[in-house]
Amino acid sequence: MSEKNSGFTLIELMIVVAIIGIIASIAIPAYRGHVMQSQVNRALGELSAYKSAVEERLANGATIDNSDIGYLPSSLTTGVQGVDIAVLNPDGSGHIQVTMGGNAHSDLAGVVIRMERSVAGNWQCVIDPSGAGNWKGRYSPNGCTVI
Repeated sequence: MSEKNSGFTLIELMIVVAIIGIIASIAIPAYRGHVMQSQVNRALGELSAYKSAVEERLANGATIDNSDIGYLPSSLTTGVQGVDIAVLNPDGSGHIQVTMGGNAHSDLAGVVIRMERSVAGNWQCVIDPSGAGNWKGRYSPNGCTVI
């Protein structure tokens, strides 16, 4: 009687490893891009939450600083409690802005996210990626202008 060997050959194992490598080379960059896009979206969402507080303070003619609008620095930004994120002009225009940093992906460090308020009270999202060397347009949230 002849004995039959069971198991995988070296060639079969090498093919499986090669296939896993090819899949990983496609999946890892895509995953990284989604993580960066979600961090920008999260920072924008956190910044947008302060619009209503700014509007309330503006309607009451009160001053606007971080404590007035309830600002808490995000782990994704370089913001600190002592530096105001809101700037308003006498005509009612202005902006609130943060700079990506902190625990954000290193390729996002330096990206400025700004919500600009017009004199009419309309808000617009503006992204300034000039501080980040590896910015890609796909990281920009829908409806935001990249300058």
